[in-house]
Amino acid sequence: MPEFTFRPIGVLRSPYHEPAGTPIQGAFAPEAEGRAEVFDEFAEGLDDIGGFSRLFLIYAFDRSEGFRLKVKPFRDDTQRGVFATRAPKRPNAIGLSIVRLIAREGNVLRLAEVDFLDGTPLLDIKPYVPRFDCREDARSGWLEDSRDRTIADERFVEGD
Repeated sequence: MPEFTFRPIGVLRSPYHEPAGTPIQGAFAPEAEGRAEVFDEFAEGLDDIGGFSRLFLIYAFDRSEGFRLKVKPFRDDTQRGVFATRAPKRPNAIGLSIVRLIAREGNVLRLAEVDFLDGTPLLDIKPYVPRFDCREDARSGWLEDSRDRTIADERFVEGD
């Protein structure tokens, strides 16, 4: 299999500078605002994005080192397979967030419901399309019985 190299298309900005205290999902922080600053060379790709209310942001967990195949996710105290979680210590440190688009201002997207660290490298943006992305028959696995934790703690810091 070939290896892949990705080049950031921009940088994400948020009020969160440390993992601890960051919302574990944007849905738990509707008031949390941030922005995606898309590099000028990619700004034309933002055309027509204003009609979407929500976006998928794909980004690099650039401060996550190493990975574990079993982790204790934020909403549980039981070891789980990393691919059954959204933990940042992954074989490919790629993150995914659904955010609310407030406005486009040139090459900057103003966002709400953010759950990423300030300065995170942005790899891609895709529109959230309810007709494609919402499945009413979806199950949530172990999360259906999980704790009501909504804020990250120290469990994925360096050395853990």
